[in-house]
Amino acid sequence: MVAERVRWGILATGGIAASFTADLLDLPDAEVVAVASRSEESAKGFAERFGIGRAYGDWASLAADEDVDVVYVATPHMAHRAAAGMCLEAGRAVLCEKAFTLNSREAEELVTLARSRGLFLMEAMWMYCNPLIRRLKALVDDGAIGEVRTVQADFGLAGPFPPAHRLRDPAQGGGALLDLGVYPVSFAQLLLGEPSGVTARAALSEEGVDLQTGMLLSWESGAHAVLHCAINAGTGVTASVTGATGRIDVPGGFFHPERFVLHRDGRAPEEFTTAPEDGPRGSMRHEALEVMGRLRAGDTESPLVPLDGSLAVMRTLDSVREQVGVRYPGER
Repeated sequence: MVAERVRWGILATGGIAASFTADLLDLPDAEVVAVASRSEESAKGFAERFGIGRAYGDWASLAADEDVDVVYVATPHMAHRAAAGMCLEAGRAVLCEKAFTLNSREAEELVTLARSRGLFLMEAMWMYCNPLIRRLKALVDDGAIGEVRTVQADFGLAGPFPPAHRLRDPAQGGGALLDLGVYPVSFAQLLLGEPSGVTARAALSEEGVDLQTGMLLSWESGAHAVLHCAINAGTGVTASVTGATGRIDVPGGFFHPERFVLHRDGRAPEEFTTAPEDGPRGSMRHEALEVMGRLRAGDTESPLVPLDGSLAVMRTLDSVREQVGVRYPGER
């Protein structure tokens, strides 16, 4: 178990790392003690921006820092296996950005490593920690809309993204699926578990990454999920869950909602909204609080973002990529 004040290390210095660090600094029981980048200049600039005491120009120094309780890995997907693995090998707990890794094989390797060493590991699927998403799942689990029949969700950005952009770079795990599609897939599997069938079609870029992908997931219960992601079309980023006796609609930005509406047969619609204590809509504080609470309790996994669930999502993403023909350099 760690002390009441949890000491964080930040691995990478991009936009998502900056957003997470800013949220950490608003938590009185969190302390950011070190940051690392492959560029010492970038690490020092990030440290100065956020008042962080130590800046490392390599990942290994951060992983070896005994004053760090947990490392937040915020690199592109293609580096998650190496970065998170290095930290786990050094005895650090890890919160690793999504998509968890490039593929399920890499994810299995990280999970096996963490479990063999008794270390905490969690995918940074902040959607699962969001209070409104947790409320939505509780309503579905309690039978508020009856047996789930369909899930619909989409996440698309209009772009256009130039060929040199990371979202179109195969070497960085580019494409819509791992960056955006992970949200609709994770949303569906949060409610229904791992699907028994996966069907997918995609439009690929000249570089060989998916510009847009449509997915149909199916379950033995007869339930289906119709999902879509894109980096060439701005979608509504909405979600809907329909059951035998009702429906829940989540408007734009479903992965960090401000509200959702419950429709039940024979009743007036009920709106659920965020509470003032939940913080700003885009805050990642809830996943940080989940990590810190688990570390203090001595837990090695989070029931909100279970490792088996992350592995199941990666298997689905693998199946989608196999069907649409997206393969990243160096994959085996």
